[in-house]
Amino acid sequence: MKLYTLKSRKFLKACFYWTLFCCLLLASAFVVGCGSDEDEQDDELAQGEAFDASTMLNDFANTVVLATYTDLDNKAGELLSAVKALAADTSQANLEKAQQAWKATRTPWEQSEAFLFGPVDTQGLDPALDSWPVDHVNLQSVLDSNDTLTVDFVSGLEDTQKGFHTIEFLLFRDGNQRKASDITARELAYLVSTTENLKESTSQLRLAWAPEGENFSNAVAQAGVSSAIYPSQSAAVQEMVNGMIVIADEVANGKISDPYNESDTTLVESQFSFNSISDFQDNIRGIQNVYMGKFTSDGQGLNEFVNSKDADLDARFQQEVQAAIDAIGAIPDPFRDSITVNRGAVQAAIDAVSKVQQTLEQDILPLVQSSEFN
Repeated sequence: MKLYTLKSRKFLKACFYWTLFCCLLLASAFVVGCGSDEDEQDDELAQGEAFDASTMLNDFANTVVLATYTDLDNKAGELLSAVKALAADTSQANLEKAQQAWKATRTPWEQSEAFLFGPVDTQGLDPALDSWPVDHVNLQSVLDSNDTLTVDFVSGLEDTQKGFHTIEFLLFRDGNQRKASDITARELAYLVSTTENLKESTSQLRLAWAPEGENFSNAVAQAGVSSAIYPSQSAAVQEMVNGMIVIADEVANGKISDPYNESDTTLVESQFSFNSISDFQDNIRGIQNVYMGKFTSDGQGLNEFVNSKDADLDARFQQEVQAAIDAIGAIPDPFRDSITVNRGAVQAAIDAVSKVQQTLEQDILPLVQSSEFN
């Protein structure tokens, strides 16, 4: 049943983006085909001067998205090196280095969930990298089999038998510090192969956005000019906002609420590493990155557009995002215990993230939809 819920969520997310894309195309066609000059003049008077989103879209694609995926790919390479070092010398020090490398790789991935559209969705990379919850029985069946655990074999496994959380299970196991001496040769073979598979996926994702690869960044940056995917700047900006809405909804109404409502620790993401709270904060930091147009460097963000239209809304939303990050951080570690013993703190975090989602849906998205872009 849990696996069914997971796959349903991924399916609904895919349906959401397909429906959104179709609606944007229809809306653009309607405006071009039906809008009179008088209507356009009235709209300009109502909304003020059209906003040129070229810089914002370019900075989103490159300063935020591509920079995040590049960092993810680099961190995944460091994780693979740490895992191989552990396989060569299964010492406690090497195990702890691999554990820290796993946590470091989670940071850019979780922040990237604020833009789970484009190649990460269409190429199936989201579920391949980060399906959860993992099925302990199925993982153990892989370990108990006579199959040679090559990277090709692991690549063909179900999404819940590879990726971040399979690596997490093998490195951490139960949330307490694992002893390196307890790790079997079979587990090490599985660990190396599934980490190699993860690195292949992060490289594929980076190249999908990079100029030397499929250059999806250009499709976003050139929205309304020469993009075959985004017929207008408005379509691309709406995609940005909806990406933020999707992760806010998933954190508030899935990642935090599901285990909280069911009092079920098996539904907790990153439960083996006790990394759940950091994961959830990084999801909201991803929203912050998109809105402010920054990752390792600053660019033009959506905040500049919102501020030009409604300075109070911009200030309020920035406060709400930081309040959500802080509310999640106020949940005592580990999250899997707090869902039963610190329920007030968990509910406060749900409410704070829900507020972010509400402002995006009710204030920022309608502002984008009703505004003129170049």
